[in-house]
Amino acid sequence: MMAVLKLQGIEVKGISCCVPPKIEYNRDITYLTAEEKEKFITVTGIEERRIAEDDVCASDLSLQASELLFEKLNWDKDSVELLVFVSQSADYTLPVTAAILQDRMGLSKKCLAFDVPLGCSGYVYGISIITGMMKSFNIKRGILIAGDTGNKLISKTDKSTHPLFGDAASATAFENTDSNETILFDLGTDGSGFESIIIRDGGSRNKATEASLQYNEYKPGVLRNNCQLSLNGMDVFSFGISQAPKTVNNLIDSFQINKDEIDYFVFHQANMMINKKITKKLKIPIEKVPYSLKEFGNTSSATIPLTIVKELKHQIEVENKKLLLCGFGVGLSWGTVILTLQKDIQLIYSEYV
Repeated sequence: MMAVLKLQGIEVKGISCCVPPKIEYNRDITYLTAEEKEKFITVTGIEERRIAEDDVCASDLSLQASELLFEKLNWDKDSVELLVFVSQSADYTLPVTAAILQDRMGLSKKCLAFDVPLGCSGYVYGISIITGMMKSFNIKRGILIAGDTGNKLISKTDKSTHPLFGDAASATAFENTDSNETILFDLGTDGSGFESIIIRDGGSRNKATEASLQYNEYKPGVLRNNCQLSLNGMDVFSFGISQAPKTVNNLIDSFQINKDEIDYFVFHQANMMINKKITKKLKIPIEKVPYSLKEFGNTSSATIPLTIVKELKHQIEVENKKLLLCGFGVGLSWGTVILTLQKDIQLIYSEYV
């Protein structure tokens, strides 16, 4: 069952993204042959990825992104009443990273702050959570943090995951303006597919043991332990190409939106083959579908804001743009949102220092 929602009066005032400066090139990976590398790049579209240093977390990247955003918006930090941190790369098992960021950002102690441990669909879910709360509780300003340093959770000897994922974080500023602009959502979950993308050990179900850290070879080139990410590529592929078009069409049909009204369709950057299949199924002109895969790979919940900031900044700064954003993946879960970004929005890209 899909949840279709409509909300009015909340505007996006800025999006800021931060990536680590370290670049890892997929053509330099030693455990793949030259032929395997070229095939992988052709299929996924990923040539390089940004990798955080061991002592840099998603919270560090998002702190820099937020500080630059506050500066550009000239916001008094005491005016921010809500902070939502969407990530699968929390600083600690507990406490929530949002609480740590509230203090590091210098936000008011009256600011609500909590974590949402979602991945690929997390940015859209995060928008629904923060805008819904702002509208319901008459909150003036809120900050949505979304991003991951997922490489800390990936085996460097697993060709099914390692060449796919990059690290990045984003900060998105929302303001309750009582404008006539509407935000439309379609959200859903299918937990029967939870094992398709999973870290098996380290939680309460399967506590981490000495055996959890032992590496096992599942097939040639796929070597990992149970505290590292396991991804069933075929399951994820089938899910993406079937569910993403359904959620997009459901939202468009529910509100009788003309596809031609939408300026850009920004999909979660899973891989090029999945996204091209989705685009073809939806019969969307390719010029309306931007990509950031080549430079950054799959950055989990940061892929959508990173694509907006890197690929659409100049277009949005010229005139208002109506965007459809669609995230899908771990859970399994999905979310689609249609919103308008005003041309006076602040769009910021930075490398972590």
